[in-house]
Amino acid sequence: MTDYEKIFENNRRWAAEKSATDKDFFRKLSRGQDPDFLYIGCSDSRVTAEELMGADPGDVFVHRNIANVISNTDLSAMSVINFAIKQLNVKHVVVCGHYGCGGVKAAMQPQDHGILNPWLRNIRDVYRLHKEELNAISDEEQRYRRLVELNVEEQCVNVIKTAVLQKHYLEKGYPVVHGWVFSMEDGLLIDLELDFEKKLKEIQEIYNLGGSF
Repeated sequence: MTDYEKIFENNRRWAAEKSATDKDFFRKLSRGQDPDFLYIGCSDSRVTAEELMGADPGDVFVHRNIANVISNTDLSAMSVINFAIKQLNVKHVVVCGHYGCGGVKAAMQPQDHGILNPWLRNIRDVYRLHKEELNAISDEEQRYRRLVELNVEEQCVNVIKTAVLQKHYLEKGYPVVHGWVFSMEDGLLIDLELDFEKKLKEIQEIYNLGGSF
C-alpha cells in the first residue's frame, strides 16, 4: 500500500471509529458549524490546530499560511476573518505562531528568497518595529524565538485593525483576540497574554473603523 492509499485507509478507519462511538456523529456534523474559535496559524506540517488544541471537528475555524501573517492585502486571510466574525459569530480569534518557524527564520536572513520576498517583508517589518529589543539579544536562537513571539503580537494587532473586528466588538463585546506560541520541544501552548482591550484603545486614534470604544 502506498502512502497515498494509506490516507484513504486511515480515513475509513477514522470514520468507522467515529460512527462506533457516536452513530449520529456525521449526521450532526453535516448540519453545519458553530465554532467559538477562529485559529490563524502557520502552514507548517508539524503544527495542526485541532490536534494541539484537543478540539473536535466543528470546534475551530482554521486559516493557515507561512508564518501566520495577517496582511490587509491578503484577500484569503481577510475573507476568512470576515466570514468567521460576521457569519460564524466566533467569540475568540487566535493567532498562533511556533518556535522553529521556517518563515520567521528566513525573514532573519539577508537573502533573496524570490517569490517569498513580499510575504517575508511582513515579518521583516516586525523586526524593524522591534529592532532595538531584538538587536540587544546576543544569542541568535533567543533572538529568533523572540521574533516568533513579536510576530504573533503584531499579527494580532493587524487583526484588531480590521473594520469587521472593531464593529463586531463594539456591537457585541466579542470576539477577543489572543496571541499564542506552540513549543515543539514539549508540545505545550504558550499564551502571550495579549492585553486585547489595551491594544484596541492604543490603535483607535489611527485605525478606528468601527466607532468609539
